[in-house]
Order: sequence, then C-alpha cells, then structure tokens
Amino acid sequence: MALDLWNDGPTKKAIIDFVEGPAQTVAPEERIATFDNDGTLWCEKPTVIQGDFIRTRLSELGNEDESLVKSNAAIEAAVDGDLKRFAQALAKHKEGDDTDSTSTIDALLAANPDSTTQAHAERVKAFFATAQHPTLNRPYSACGYAPMIELLRYLEANGFTVYIVSGGGRDFMRPITPEIYGIPPERVIGSTFAVHYVDGEIEVSDRLTSIDVGRGKPESIWGGIGRRPLFAMGNSDGDIEMLEYATTGTNPGIGLLVNHDDAQREFDYTKGAEKALPEAAHRGWTVVSIKDDWVKVFAD
Repeated sequence: MALDLWNDGPTKKAIIDFVEGPAQTVAPEERIATFDNDGTLWCEKPTVIQGDFIRTRLSELGNEDESLVKSNAAIEAAVDGDLKRFAQALAKHKEGDDTDSTSTIDALLAANPDSTTQAHAERVKAFFATAQHPTLNRPYSACGYAPMIELLRYLEANGFTVYIVSGGGRDFMRPITPEIYGIPPERVIGSTFAVHYVDGEIEVSDRLTSIDVGRGKPESIWGGIGRRPLFAMGNSDGDIEMLEYATTGTNPGIGLLVNHDDAQREFDYTKGAEKALPEAAHRGWTVVSIKDDWVKVFAD
C-alpha cells in the first residue's frame, strides 16, 4: 500500500489523489517535485544542523589558532559553546534575514581561506559520521523524517523527478543527501558561495551569490531546473514563494506545508511559519500535521 508511514486521512488522500490523478496527465519530464530541507525533510530544532556544523568548525579553527578567537566574535562564541548565537542566526536566516547568519558564515570562510569543494565535502562527511542531535539521542544522519523519505520514493515511482531546494548551503547538503535521502548531488539546490576553478580544483570564495529563501527559491528553481514544479513542500515563511510557484502554473499543482505540532516525538512550534500557515488556508495548500498524519517521525 502507498505511504504506509502516513495515517489514513485527508492529507494522505490529497497526496495520493493528486499524484495518481491529475499529475499523471502531465508529461513525465514536467513532473517536478521540490522540497525544502530544514524542518521539511529533517529536524531543524533546537538549531538547524548546518548551524551546528558551522559552530563545530569555527570551534576547531579557534582551538587551532588562538589569535582567531580574539579577532573574530563568531569564533569566540563557538569556542565558548554559545549555541544560542547560532540558533538565533539560523532562525533569522529561515525568515529571510541574513544579517547574522551571513556574518557567521563569512567568519568561517575568512578563517578558513582557499577551501576546495572536495575538502569541504570531506569535513561535512566527517561531521555526520560522529555528530549527535543534542536532545533526540540519535545521530544527525538519522534525523531525516521517515514518512518524508517514503514520500520521495513514492513520487519517483510515479514518474516524478525530485529536487531538494533549501535555504541551507548547497555544498553542505550534497555530500550527504545520497545516503540520507537517496537524492543525488545534482538534484540539490541551495544557498551558494561563488566558486572558482584553480589548478584542477573548485575553490570556494567568500562571496555569497544566492540565498534560497523566499523569492530566491523560485529563482533558483528556474536557474537550476528550468521547469516549474508540479509538487512543492516546505514548512516555513521562506517557502511561500516556492509553493506559490508550484500552484499557479498552467499545469495542476499541489503545495504542502509541514506543521510541527508534535512535542512528544519531535517539537511543537509555529515560529517562522506565522505567515505560511494562514497563507496555506487561504490558497488551499495541504497542511501536514506531524502529530496526526505521520505513523512515526524517524526510522527505527
């Protein structure tokens, strides 16, 4: 049976009715599905996972070179274990405000010049090999939502090509999306820094070139895919434009919004979705209740 990890009800029915109904009238090459990552495909509380990666990396750099601690407030906070600073910065980022998160990421790049994409990928993999979620008692690599991963496979089985379109860093996600989600790196779109080819390597610069939040998501979808999505799913105000883009084309489209309302199995919060939830009701987007719609949240 399709979507066994989803409870029977209007949400599951809406997904199946669309995927096996109107979506099948659209040519396979136009069956594009786009998913936000933080809070949609994996857990984003108490801070987004990339925020913890950045904090960990800054702490490593500060411990390696004490002079950096004195010259860089972000590194000082990381060495001191100041999680609140990073949680606040990344929360603002999800709401489209990068006044804090950009400066923190800039601090990482400034402290770690001439980084190649290959070196960065190895650091990301090393982080996921050992890092644990601070409250859920499970590895970050096991914090992907099991019903959502099942949904990815269901869409693919019905002729969809699935993309991740996240406000998080593209090159942070690419090394680990094949293992966690079964999504290859070429189908990952996210916030990016400029890169340059130098002597056989791709080097990452300190210039932010795109932020995949709000209007940035449809713009990156067009730039990276060249097609309007038919199926789009997010969880925050930063996903409104992506859901709008999917549901206002000439083809039938569906927009879905994850509502974090399960304090027992995950977290219960609406901060960051204050605009998206009423917008979903207004536009007829399907709201997915973690508490009511998912049989379980994480894989065993």
